[in-house]
Amino acid sequence: MTGRLDGRVALVTGASRGLGASAAIALAKEGAHVIATARTEGGLTELDDAIKAVGGSATLVPLDIKDFDGIDRLGAAIFERWKRLDILVGNAGVLGKLTPMAHVDQRMWDEVMAVNVTANYRLIRSMDMLLRQSDAGRAVFVTSGLAHKCWAYWGPYSISKAALEAMVKTYAAETATSTVKANCFSPGATRTGMRAKAMPGEDPMSLPHPDDVAAQIVPMCEPSFSDNGGVWKYEPKGLFKQF
Repeated sequence: MTGRLDGRVALVTGASRGLGASAAIALAKEGAHVIATARTEGGLTELDDAIKAVGGSATLVPLDIKDFDGIDRLGAAIFERWKRLDILVGNAGVLGKLTPMAHVDQRMWDEVMAVNVTANYRLIRSMDMLLRQSDAGRAVFVTSGLAHKCWAYWGPYSISKAALEAMVKTYAAETATSTVKANCFSPGATRTGMRAKAMPGEDPMSLPHPDDVAAQIVPMCEPSFSDNGGVWKYEPKGLFKQF
């Protein structure tokens, strides 16, 4: 069977677990070669096994997304081997601590901004020319409804996701006349470790599995996906454009 992404090269960050792992497997299942990054080598090894089980292939890159020079080195390595990047999924993210804004610790604030915002800026900086070398470069960054809801105590996380969306929309405007399309994907409440940390009393079985949610990232990575600068949301009935 021919996959929808046969021959495409895809980079997925935060790929060792949760939505990132599911996205990596979904892309590999459709024929993309996945470059998977995460901090934990053990998680990446498990991901590699799962990708092989669906007939896919992967290159594993242990990388702390806050290693910004490491992101540059990764970009150089991708150019050396493939000369292009067809798909970028910026999934890596951290929640931080739920606390009033006046109580936010500087170290925690810096961590959330570094992972959720600065790392994605560095990804754009390092991967832009590689995406432009593709016949249809597609960049998808994982956002959250909290970018707009702005609930009490979720300050750093909400602010970081609002900044991410502004950055992706700016980048999309800059690539409007190219073959590159950049969009945000909002998964909503999903059965992940981050969600369990944020909502410890919630029944995880009441939430969609990451595999189901990640399946909707796939069409956003296809060459035929023409939207640019949008925020797309997971819905059980199908992908929905939110903004």
